[in-house]
Amino acid sequence: MSALDFMLRNWREILALTGEHLLLVAAATLVAVAVGIPTGLLLTRKPSLRRPVLAVANVLQTVPSLALFGFIIPLKYVGGIGWRAAVVALVVYALLPVIRNTVTGVEGVERSVREAAVAMGMTDRQILRQVELPLAAPVILAGVRVALVISVGVATVAAFVGAGGLGTLIYRGLRQNDDRLMLAGAIPAALLALAADAGIGLIESRLDVRRRFARGGSKRGALARRVAAGALAVAVLGGGGFALWRRAARADVRVGSKDFTESILLAEIFAQELEARGLKVERRYELGGNLAHEALVAGEVDAYPEYTGTSLMAILKHPPATDARAVYERVKADYAARFDVEVGPPLGFEDTFAILIRGDDARRLNLKTVSDAARHAPGWRAGFGQDFMSRADGYEGFSRAYGLRFAGRPSEMDLSLSYRALAEGQVDVIAGNSTDGMIATLGLTQLEDDRHYFPPYEAVLLARRDALERLAPAREVLRRLAGSISTDEMRRLNYEVDGHKRPPAEVVREWRQAKGL
Repeated sequence: MSALDFMLRNWREILALTGEHLLLVAAATLVAVAVGIPTGLLLTRKPSLRRPVLAVANVLQTVPSLALFGFIIPLKYVGGIGWRAAVVALVVYALLPVIRNTVTGVEGVERSVREAAVAMGMTDRQILRQVELPLAAPVILAGVRVALVISVGVATVAAFVGAGGLGTLIYRGLRQNDDRLMLAGAIPAALLALAADAGIGLIESRLDVRRRFARGGSKRGALARRVAAGALAVAVLGGGGFALWRRAARADVRVGSKDFTESILLAEIFAQELEARGLKVERRYELGGNLAHEALVAGEVDAYPEYTGTSLMAILKHPPATDARAVYERVKADYAARFDVEVGPPLGFEDTFAILIRGDDARRLNLKTVSDAARHAPGWRAGFGQDFMSRADGYEGFSRAYGLRFAGRPSEMDLSLSYRALAEGQVDVIAGNSTDGMIATLGLTQLEDDRHYFPPYEAVLLARRDALERLAPAREVLRRLAGSISTDEMRRLNYEVDGHKRPPAEVVREWRQAKGL
């Protein structure tokens, strides 16, 4: 199936995500204009403030977008996950061009024009409103134009914090190694940027009287501009309305997931089981990093799938342990005491770190265990996800346990990109997930952890106690799903999504029917 066929088949989801993208950009741009233009006008009247204010705006715009989201999320009133944090981050990026161009536009008004206005007896407010702003309008709009285009691009990163938008498709495509998904997100985003640039450009030309007359614009050209502006307005209102309609229904429970296929599948299983019992579910999937945990503790989601080993070390900061039952009981007790969160019974499988190499290399060198591979490591390039590189049970301890020495410091990258890098020969070893469908899709081989370094990672569902007390069916679902998913089943489900490129919701429906759920 070509990218175009894929987009036509999934036009409803693409339209909804485009609407979410438009709403994010529109809200952020309006706030940036409402704050940036008055700030710029103030700086033209208070020159002593100009340098420090513009310096702060410059510094904020140089902060990488993911880092900026990380700074905003913990803030009490403007942070968290979802729409609010994304809008705040976009406003920060959009402020600089609006402020700078407002100052430049007003300062660029010829001195003789101001002097003539003063000679006519106009007050400073009248000069600003009737002389400076009309003449500076094209320059100010150019700043708004830049801010709008920047916002369209940066808004793709908003998917990282669960704010939706077209970045959802791009991240999903990276995770599933699917170029069609990436194009389905990237093409509409690029078209939005072009449309926004052209739309503001048309308004600029209407406000710049001298340029319009110099071009001698025709009535036909004016009609074409009106049609284009009208089409843009319809697209914004239509897409935004569709996104709002999708979010309109009040949910009984909000289910989250992390930003990889298996977590989405487990969350979808829980969500569909809740819906089968008459509950309305809001899905807040694909939350990056530790956002799912932070959202659960903050009450922005009611449940999400997790792994006991991850909870033990990455969240609770306990040392590694190897007894699966002891790890589960400790995690269960600590989550109840510290977070008022209930740890559901194990779902039936573990998803531990998987040390992966290309299948051809494994067969050629007859490698079966990590110890077998250790003697080849000095000539290999390693690439590991940020999670593996930073965790207590990750790279540092693992490399010591096996005496691994690679050709250089391992490249640190997004987990989904590491699979592609290994398959394309850019690295020789990665750390993936043992139940990941990409292992079979790309013909990779998992090396046995023969020294039993990695702790148990039993899959469980975490749920806020207040949600379970409010919704009796949710507790029933936790009990019903206990031990219901085997390792082989989970690999097959992941493969259906990552290998066959099928929607997670469809894969989960089939699995539930086969299980009699």
